[in-house]
Amino acid sequence: MIDPRKLAIKDFVYALPDERIAKFPLPERDQSKLLCYRSGQVSDHTFTDLPALLPPHTLLVFNDTKVVQARLLLQKETGGSVEIFCLEPVAPHREVQLAMQQTGNAVWKCLVGNNKRWKSGPVSLYFEGGTLQATREAQQEGHFLIRFNWEPAELTFAEVLERCGRLPLPPYLNRELTPDDHTRYQTIYANQQGAVAAPTAGLHFTDRVLHMLQAQGISTAYLTLHVGAGTFKPVKAEVMEAHEMHAEQLYISKELVLQLRQQLGNPIIPVGTTSMRSLESLYWLGAMLLQHPELPSQDLHVSQWQAYETENPPAPAEALDALVKYMDRQGTGFLHASTQIIIAPGYTFRLCNGLVTNFHQPESTLLLLVSALIGEDWRTVYQHALDHDYRFLSYGDSSLLLP
Repeated sequence: MIDPRKLAIKDFVYALPDERIAKFPLPERDQSKLLCYRSGQVSDHTFTDLPALLPPHTLLVFNDTKVVQARLLLQKETGGSVEIFCLEPVAPHREVQLAMQQTGNAVWKCLVGNNKRWKSGPVSLYFEGGTLQATREAQQEGHFLIRFNWEPAELTFAEVLERCGRLPLPPYLNRELTPDDHTRYQTIYANQQGAVAAPTAGLHFTDRVLHMLQAQGISTAYLTLHVGAGTFKPVKAEVMEAHEMHAEQLYISKELVLQLRQQLGNPIIPVGTTSMRSLESLYWLGAMLLQHPELPSQDLHVSQWQAYETENPPAPAEALDALVKYMDRQGTGFLHASTQIIIAPGYTFRLCNGLVTNFHQPESTLLLLVSALIGEDWRTVYQHALDHDYRFLSYGDSSLLLP
């Protein structure tokens, strides 16, 4: 049995030439290449072939989070600029959905560029019909707590970001934002504001592909996991035990839990690593609620190693039933939780039977997740993609992985 805590990240490296990183999206989303890995065999396709390649009676699960314009360029009184990157809300709400509707003022955990040049006092940004002011409240490990105040105070924080923020492109694209990115770095079904990175496996889907899925008898469902900047966090520790996974906020409807319960026995395939982490976290939340049915909602959190430390984990049906009962007791149709789950070799999948995903960076936790699903064959898949001109990372090509 593999102990994921003892895994060395240097064993998950491959040579990715810079020219293989897709810097811009293709003219048409669904014309990307699609690599299909099925039980050890690799074949090449176009993304529009996906519906026909999925196993019969599949439920495809999407992450409908929407990327917010989380980069802010503010001016000091002396004229210099300070860049602030909003990571996650702190006060008065820690819950992303509520924080986006906050009016007047809020405190967020942020990264600050040019911080050394920001000696003291607030920095400001003027936008059409209003002003945003930012003040440093505290410095914590690797980030700052920033208090934002804005006028008109009746604007929500979502509206403020929409008016004066910039879309945060992945750092490895290493280029300026283009007008095209505003539509192309969002999935066509993006709905819930709060992510600072796109769930990029979904960028290939078009209305045409969604209609083809329907015609093929493939069911679809949606959940929300707000992707944090930690998704790009490099693994600097030599062994995974010393790497701390970022926490991300997760919203699940009772309707989805019931749909998953009904789907057991048929394939459940997430679109993207964020959807996969959400679905597997859902199982572990259910397992937790079987042990502690009266757990307060603020304690609904899946820790990094929980999946590897739980003895006698329950059957998926029991875990999902526990979630439904919990929501019934709470009188709610939605569950809000957070997860730090790490899916790495040694992990046993509880709900997911495959994955639609892009090609990930070397030495990343996302590559560990792929390896957990298809084992050492990840090397075969990635070598095939390199040999056959696949494009890599966020704006790159796609793969369907069916172990």
